[in-house]
Amino acid sequence: MGGLYDNLESFQGRSLTVSRRSAPLSRRHLLALAGAASLLPASARAAAGKPGLLATTGQVAELLRAVAGDTAEISSLMGEGIDPHSYKLTRSDTVAMMRADAVFPSGLFLEGKMTETLEKLAAGGKPVHPAASALPASLLLHPEGAEGHPDPHVWMDVSLWKRALEGVRDKLSTLYPAHADTYRSRTAIAAADYDRLHAYARDALATVPAERRVLVTAHDAFSYLGRAYGLTVVGIQGISTESEAGLQRIESVVTMLASRKIPAVFVESSVSDRNVQALVQGAAAKGHKVAIGGQLYSDAMGAAGTYEGTYIGMIDHNVTLMAQALGGSPPAGGFQGRLALAQPGR
Repeated sequence: MGGLYDNLESFQGRSLTVSRRSAPLSRRHLLALAGAASLLPASARAAAGKPGLLATTGQVAELLRAVAGDTAEISSLMGEGIDPHSYKLTRSDTVAMMRADAVFPSGLFLEGKMTETLEKLAAGGKPVHPAASALPASLLLHPEGAEGHPDPHVWMDVSLWKRALEGVRDKLSTLYPAHADTYRSRTAIAAADYDRLHAYARDALATVPAERRVLVTAHDAFSYLGRAYGLTVVGIQGISTESEAGLQRIESVVTMLASRKIPAVFVESSVSDRNVQALVQGAAAKGHKVAIGGQLYSDAMGAAGTYEGTYIGMIDHNVTLMAQALGGSPPAGGFQGRLALAQPGR
């Protein structure tokens, strides 16, 4: 099995933390896979000599574009506002996965409901490379109550996502050695951009006063960001949006907001704002006014074709908005002067 996924044992362990608890694929899903297999004959893409690379999320698709550029046809299953924790494969998704020359999930059980399908693709000979498989286990976070699964939101620390970028470079170089020089040169350029973005995130969030360096969001997607850039992170839900926030949890967060005079909490583009609104109302009942500081991009990037629909734009938007809403003084236009965020108080 060497070379298909690095190795299947790793696939069933650290990278996607799966399998023994997974339910079998349904008969309908198996029929979809069989039907998809019948659609595999050569495509115009193959005739043009470009491999088809399929990412599960926009963040991973960005890695592929950064490394491969126009040497490959790159697509992703999930777009703006899609929650990967609860996403269920459609028949067209299954067809796309079967037709792709290689599949790149994010990994670490982020795509929980498609894990068994990814395993079966790898076992059947399809190259399947989770982006997070490039990260050392020592750098992964293991939240309480996560059933042993590492936190999958590794792209929130730009320095970690740079490692994922380099892992994609290495995998593509193995699969398509004729383009290895292109992959190396493009990765070097992207890695330098990531280094600059990492430094910007650190500096922008460092402007937030120490007593306000608390980030409260709908679910626990920002712990890697907090560790990298010096924020205490509080998610109302756990690392998966499949978990539910109880009244006791909401009340404890409300008490913390009021006692520490935290000025803002944040909603997320791919998660319901119901629990965040409950925090605002609960804090008001305790005599503390807390604002919704804005919408962050957590599990999904912004709309395709926008700055926030890129990885750099997503992170720039998030850290600049956080810094503004929590009382810091980041550059108004963000990392590249391309943001148009409303200034606090306007």
